[in-house]
Amino acid sequence: MKAIIGLGNPGKAYEKTRHNVGFMVLDTLITSASWSSFPDWSLSKKYNALVSEGTKEGEKILCAKPMTFMNASGQSVQLIAHFYHLSLDDILVVHDDKDLLLGEVKMQKDRGDAGHNGVRSIMDLLGTKNFTRVRVGVHPADNKKMTDTAAFVLRKFAFSERTIVKNAIQKSITHIETFLQARS
Repeated sequence: MKAIIGLGNPGKAYEKTRHNVGFMVLDTLITSASWSSFPDWSLSKKYNALVSEGTKEGEKILCAKPMTFMNASGQSVQLIAHFYHLSLDDILVVHDDKDLLLGEVKMQKDRGDAGHNGVRSIMDLLGTKNFTRVRVGVHPADNKKMTDTAAFVLRKFAFSERTIVKNAIQKSITHIETFLQARS
């Protein structure tokens, strides 16, 4: 069993914001042709998350979008990890990263939170930083646009950025596929 967790904030006001790029990646993932066996999102009160569970290449996979708001994402991740007795190698977290330029995507393991409150919440509740993450860059080319980080990550992507974001989402899905192949 593997868990793929996309970070974001629930609610219409946060849709398509930089902080919700983790949700955007998972939404695109489960609607892609190669993931067609995965159902639409349903609310799991047990995990306080929207979930879509299916099987891919014989591996059971739970995709989840915590509904706890970003800063408490660790609550859902911890509940999922404990319920399924997941090892850290079975967990992949997808999130926005203000330290990477818009469109950059990196898959890494055993890193600090770099000031990301959702990641910090997961680290605090799992008691470790030793899990795999797909970091999706949201930093603008113009540093002046990010003087207030909290306000910046809650802004929607500009029209001119949408193609870059779409490409970053596809790169993220490639990293998710790589993660699953390496651990199956």
